[in-house]
Amino acid sequence: MALDTMAKSGSAGRLTGIATLGLLLALAVLPAVAGGLAIDKLTTLFVFVLLAAMWNLLAGYAGLASVGQQVFFGLGGYFALRLVDAGIPPYMALLLGACGAALLAVPLSYFVLRLKGGEFAIAMWVVAEVVRVLVMFDPLIQGETGTSLIALNAVDPELRRNLTYWLALGATTAILGLAYWLLCGRTGAAARAIRDDEEAAASLGIRVFRIKRVIFVVAALGCALAGTIWLSSAITFQPRSAFGVQWTVFMLFMVLVGGLGTFEGPILGAVLFFVLQELFGDFGVWYLAGLGVIAIAFAQLLPEGLWGAIRARTGIDLFPTSSRRRP
Repeated sequence: MALDTMAKSGSAGRLTGIATLGLLLALAVLPAVAGGLAIDKLTTLFVFVLLAAMWNLLAGYAGLASVGQQVFFGLGGYFALRLVDAGIPPYMALLLGACGAALLAVPLSYFVLRLKGGEFAIAMWVVAEVVRVLVMFDPLIQGETGTSLIALNAVDPELRRNLTYWLALGATTAILGLAYWLLCGRTGAAARAIRDDEEAAASLGIRVFRIKRVIFVVAALGCALAGTIWLSSAITFQPRSAFGVQWTVFMLFMVLVGGLGTFEGPILGAVLFFVLQELFGDFGVWYLAGLGVIAIAFAQLLPEGLWGAIRARTGIDLFPTSSRRRP
């Protein structure tokens, strides 16, 4: 029986891998056949997937519920602007800007990761607001007015759209692959132990702070990449928008609806959020209120999220990480 189960699991894993590879190849060549509008929409979807997956990595697997991940989203774009102003080519600056934000997360982790629960969540929000104000004082940013990544205007619009799309596809694939590799290994097992009971994990010899720092920095890198991709697509950078708490609200919604503590759930939640935004995004404050109602309904009726419900009913586990979220 055990051998049969292992064989079925291995066969399902191979099929999932082949399907994923085929999907990635199809997405890579899509700009050759799809229109500009479709490419722009998919770029936005990739940003949402990145944000959802990174918040889930923090909260769903390591128990680090943050309401300040927008600090890395905004810093990625800000560092990219600074690097372009220093003479770095724009697309290289986008990647380096994201790496710079992730590097900044290392010293920051020594302070915020000593806090727990609500203290950590509020501390991250405070950090995001402080950084936003500091960025506004930079003459390059021009306060609330913001600035633009003018260097990208020198690139042919169609080429720029495709390069931004490929950057988004590559970044999403790389970060999701890195996250999955971590979650399937010792780091993932240790993170889940910390999430369930930090003191018990420490008593077992798990290096709690080190594991939390690794997860924190990887999540910062993913959010920063999302910020640089957004900047490349939108061209303009405004501190109030780039560092706005709405990004964390979106992350919360996508993860809670898709399935906290599952690898597939945030991706599904990002797709659902993207569809809702396309259909009802023009309704303004009513749209945001509707998102809140939907999130509350899912928290009450489907606490495991959409993917949790699908998995419970069908037994399908496309990307197993040996994780199950505590009720």
